[in-house]
Amino acid sequence: MAVPEFRRLWIADVQSLLGDQVARVALSVLVFDRTKSGLATASIYALTFLPALLGGVLLGGLADRLPRRRVMVTTDVARAILVMLMAVPAVPIAVIAVLLVFSVLIGSAFKSAESALVADILAGDVYAAGVGLRNVTSQVAQLIGFAGGGAAVALLGPRVALAVDAISFAASALLIQTGIAARPAPPGAADRADQHMLASLRLILGQPTLRQLLGFAWLAGCFVIPEGLAAPFADDHGGGALSLGLLLAANPAGAGLGTVLFIRALAPDRRRSLLGPFAIGTSVPLVLFAFDPAIPVALALLFVSGLFTAYQVQVIAEFVPAIPDNLRGQAIGVASSGLLAVQGLGLLVGGLLVETMSSANAIAMAGWAGVALALVFTALRIRVERLTTEGRHRGAAARTTE
Repeated sequence: MAVPEFRRLWIADVQSLLGDQVARVALSVLVFDRTKSGLATASIYALTFLPALLGGVLLGGLADRLPRRRVMVTTDVARAILVMLMAVPAVPIAVIAVLLVFSVLIGSAFKSAESALVADILAGDVYAAGVGLRNVTSQVAQLIGFAGGGAAVALLGPRVALAVDAISFAASALLIQTGIAARPAPPGAADRADQHMLASLRLILGQPTLRQLLGFAWLAGCFVIPEGLAAPFADDHGGGALSLGLLLAANPAGAGLGTVLFIRALAPDRRRSLLGPFAIGTSVPLVLFAFDPAIPVALALLFVSGLFTAYQVQVIAEFVPAIPDNLRGQAIGVASSGLLAVQGLGLLVGGLLVETMSSANAIAMAGWAGVALALVFTALRIRVERLTTEGRHRGAAARTTE
């Protein structure tokens, strides 16, 4: 926080994140009130993630070919306009869905530029601390935005909440334009977009370490499902907008606390060794939804699940520095778009499941899937680390022989 540029970027991020979470509550309430459909609600929630698959792949490279501050300011202004149009009372849900798709698409370019810019501003162990702080901030913003958003939507209505989100994008653009120094595009920015994207994909897919880190990151597609099913779960248990906001806030609350403990209490080597076990622990509490817990117990389970999501900090801290600067924006775009896309797919699957079973059982199914996949990725991580260690030993032995 002593780095002025990082501090200003952090402030811009905080208020924008708060607006985003309030908007997610607003969209869930707006759609569920009109349709009373768990599938429709999960689907509109999925649209806050799913279009990023295309956006990150096609637009993530802008962070490498254009000045990153310019990309961030331009996309913030565009999203402010799109979300403000969603807030117009006469706009039907179908049009809101289209506007939402475009907003998420261009948001992928912002995310790539922002993540790459943080790596430009911070270096070394300070970068890992910065990643941890940003992750804690994201979770706390979700906590406040979801919990406060439930009350705000109940009091003011969903359209006003969407207008608040639009204002937050405009404020973020102003803070970034005035508080972040202008930097040129990274060297190699003149490469063709398709060559740039293919180079990033070859880099990621060609390295086993990067592949398994992506697998751990994309597990979020399983443990995000309770967010998409929070509205029908609250309705099944007689809750309203306030209960919905609390259910959405429980996981971020645990994640915020878990991240602080993960960074402050554990040494770097210990954080590396706990990545796999924490990934498994994230989905275990979701399995217990098979017992159809009451809302207070569900809040506790989601909180515990959030505690273990702190492992995502280690994923980012290992992944980003391993990417060359001239490919970093595109590679982050691919990773981020995949992350958002699997979350969107998970939400759609959750919406389909809730059409054939209770919301609690659908969440439990997501938990079982998360545990199984986390076990697979943990086994792959152990294998990759063992092979890497053996390779280093062989190399050292060869040098000694020479």
